[in-house]
Amino acid sequence: MKAAKKTIHRNKILKGLDKAYEKLLEFKKQKNTELIIIRDNKIVRIKPE
Repeated sequence: MKAAKKTIHRNKILKGLDKAYEKLLEFKKQKNTELIIIRDNKIVRIKPE
């Protein structure tokens, strides 16, 4: 696969991941539930704002 084609695929994947993350935040806000993440090797619960 050529480098330019790989870059195009990588950019599409990153855009998809960003969109999925935004949808996750919207869902958590609507349901008023906590978002669970890992920060400094510890599990942390945060409220989406």
